[in-house]
Amino acid sequence: MVELAGIIIAGILAQWVAWKFKIPAILPLILIGLAVGPLSTLLTEDGGKIIEPIWNGSKGLFPGDGLYYFVSLAIAIILFEGGLTLKRAEIKNIGPVITKLITVGSIVTFFAAGFATNLIFGLSYDISFLFAGLIIVTGPTVITPILRNIPLKKDVSTVLKWEGILIDPIGALVAVLVFEFISVGEGAGYTKTALIEFGKILLFGTTFGFTFAHALAFAIKKNWIPHYLLNVVSLSVVLLVFVESDLFAHESGLLAVVVMGMVMGNMNLPNIKELLYFKESLSVLLISILFILLAANINIEDLLLVYNWETAILFALIVFIIRPLGVFLSTINSRLNVNEKLFISWVGPRGIVAAGVASLFGSKLLAKGVPGAEYITPLVFVIVLGTVLLNATTARLFAKLVGVFLTSSNGIMIIGASKVSRLIASYLKNNGRHVVMVDSNTNNIQKARTMGLDAIEGSIYSDDLANNIELNDVGYLLALTGNAEINKFAINRFKDIFGENGSYRLIGSDEISTENEVPSEGLFSITDDYLHLVEVTNRYPSIQEIEITENLSYQDLLLKARKDPAVIPLFIKRKKGSIDIIAALENADEEMNLTGDKFVYMGKKLELENTTMTQKALE
Repeated sequence: MVELAGIIIAGILAQWVAWKFKIPAILPLILIGLAVGPLSTLLTEDGGKIIEPIWNGSKGLFPGDGLYYFVSLAIAIILFEGGLTLKRAEIKNIGPVITKLITVGSIVTFFAAGFATNLIFGLSYDISFLFAGLIIVTGPTVITPILRNIPLKKDVSTVLKWEGILIDPIGALVAVLVFEFISVGEGAGYTKTALIEFGKILLFGTTFGFTFAHALAFAIKKNWIPHYLLNVVSLSVVLLVFVESDLFAHESGLLAVVVMGMVMGNMNLPNIKELLYFKESLSVLLISILFILLAANINIEDLLLVYNWETAILFALIVFIIRPLGVFLSTINSRLNVNEKLFISWVGPRGIVAAGVASLFGSKLLAKGVPGAEYITPLVFVIVLGTVLLNATTARLFAKLVGVFLTSSNGIMIIGASKVSRLIASYLKNNGRHVVMVDSNTNNIQKARTMGLDAIEGSIYSDDLANNIELNDVGYLLALTGNAEINKFAINRFKDIFGENGSYRLIGSDEISTENEVPSEGLFSITDDYLHLVEVTNRYPSIQEIEITENLSYQDLLLKARKDPAVIPLFIKRKKGSIDIIAALENADEEMNLTGDKFVYMGKKLELENTTMTQKALE
């Protein structure tokens, strides 16, 4: 009881430490597992581990194959949760680079690492390629914490994030298939029986996953499952699918749950987000327990087995040659430049799937007496721990070194995707700014995406925005919803994350008074609340520009605009292309030279008599 409670407490503490110091949780989790496992044998009086995962006759948590069953079910839940996050629309938007990375990149890693392992360690091709299949994956739970605090170009962060999500099930599937070849063929080659088993894995895995996904979705839509049982029923169905598929075709359960998650993730289910949040929380708990258990299960002899120059050479080949080779071959003719490809090559940490499946297959092959099986688990753990440690400590420095680190965050986040917001966002996008809209209204998000705008459907009350690595280039925050309290909350919560260059919100109707009483973050003018913007947008759905001249100063234009209720001042567009936001209390310095810049406003065309001006309407 003490050991189980200690694992959970230590695991969650490690998650908190990882969050606090902005490092992947896998790092402290593995270190804790090694400390209470193999390393503790050097300190205890009887030479035993502080935590022994498998019962050895006198001590241990799981009898017989209990640890194997627990790890199998836990990985099934984790992979199902990963499958839920795979959206077809998002995959299409990130271009062919991702497709090539998870196909060409996987093939390069598989064959290059397999032959290298065989050459360096002299292991059989079966064991060497099983190891190669296990290290294909680059888990999102490891990459996301690394990238979350590194401001990168949107393309780079998107590629790394989605590669990690998509390649997890692919790596697991490859490892499962190689394992099946070894188990059925008994190391004698790729026999006819092994090929039949390969077909059975694909058949039953995809069939069970697809069928149960639609069955569960049908039950949810028909309200056959009460709301309070939705999450636990879904969990039980996932476990049922995994076990049933595995009974029909050994080791097909992992594929079945990934397929089930992918199918359900792309359905229009009413409670899919709630289900995803539950699975995320459960995955965090399971990952915390798993890594400590798996690391603790390693013996000191296993560590000594790979404590040699051969392991260092293999690690160097994987990190410095095989990974870059896969990335550069996968990104031929892409719009990524050489420095961006170098950074993507550098960031390739392995995660829970590699460690978990390695522990499962390594122990099973070891029990069968397969030669070389003792290398699988420790070798994979060295790659996992080494890549995580390397990337966590050097990714930021390497990003600066190769020039992909964004020194300034000029992206703009707009809270609210109403017609007003979409009009403003379109103008900003047309002028070269990265704009992301956030709204919980599905209809607004769909309209924004139809217009070609980046839009995220979500709530500002959840943690999704802060954890989204694709928003690293955002430095301006505009809260444009019709709810003053939501606007205030958005500014208070996200100004330090997304508003480093400026955070602004629409003033509420009750704040329209004298200029001195308007809040400092007030946007556009002292008389423009949401209702006024909607009214002007409906009557004059356009954004216009007027060139500032010596005879037509910024102050003149601002005064004229604020006197006309059908005109709302928005921005100052500089000659060099930058755009400054006009705030309610902001007045340009009289000595500031704005001649040649553009005064940008929404609404009716300003009528200025006896003045030479250039005016352009942007519909």
